[in-house]
Amino acid sequence: LLQSQSMGSVLAAASPSSAPAAAGGSQGVPGLVSVPPGFTMPSVSSVPSTSGSDQQTADADSTLPNPGTYEECHRKCKEVFPLQMEGVRLVVNKGLSNHFQVSHTVTLSTLSDSGYRFGSTYVGTKQTGPAESFPVLVGDMDNTGSLNAQIIHQLTTAVRSKIAIQTQQHKFVNWQCDLEYRGEDFTSAMTLGNPDILVGSGIMVAHYLQSITPGLALGGELVYHRRPGEEGAVTSLLGRYTGDNYVATLTLGGAGAHATYYHKANDQLQIGVEFEASTRMQDTTTSFGYQLDLPKANLLFKG
Repeated sequence: LLQSQSMGSVLAAASPSSAPAAAGGSQGVPGLVSVPPGFTMPSVSSVPSTSGSDQQTADADSTLPNPGTYEECHRKCKEVFPLQMEGVRLVVNKGLSNHFQVSHTVTLSTLSDSGYRFGSTYVGTKQTGPAESFPVLVGDMDNTGSLNAQIIHQLTTAVRSKIAIQTQQHKFVNWQCDLEYRGEDFTSAMTLGNPDILVGSGIMVAHYLQSITPGLALGGELVYHRRPGEEGAVTSLLGRYTGDNYVATLTLGGAGAHATYYHKANDQLQIGVEFEASTRMQDTTTSFGYQLDLPKANLLFKG
């Protein structure tokens, strides 16, 4: 798949995905957004003055890093795979300023619906990192009037909130609110989707990810859903190990298993392997993907 885009000067923080699946094997909440990488650890002075400061510096150096979010654990491998589609897609991105960008997408296909989508992205002026500014507002609308909108904002240095809204032909279909807290060596998040107090229905998702060693992170996910006459919960456990040039991730739960492996062979070649097993569908799938970057030719291949 070969795709060329003309990008504006909008910051890289303004490209969250609109509807990825939950990182665990269980069904995720529709419209869950993804955000840019989070916080960086403070620098530690390497010039000790006394033996007491030696111990303090050693303790600071041994501090575990923040593991990121639960939903990002499989992303490194998934980004290698190309977007599956049939037909032709034309994407034109235009940066109107350092904070505002618009996009036009035209899709032509004989197997699925053809159409046009208009998107816009706004990045605020509150800068929290070298490549992060808030708030971030992202939205797109197709030719039928269906809207996907997302708002991401950094409330404090450790708390981030996300709101996603999805409509279909002028009718609300999904909406959710996400609250995320990042500690020094852990990340916890809570998501509430489609809550209806009168009917007594909704979906709640809880995530927790903890760094055990600089390369190993362990976590879990709890998905609880309720509607009239039906309620249930699904749990899953996750483990991720990060090496110098590879990332291996495994998720196990009542819905099945999901394993990914990402390997960066060199600056031009990246490969990924994904394995999924579903207990409900009684089937397994294995996928192999690669990404080849030719910077001198300004080309990027995915397969």
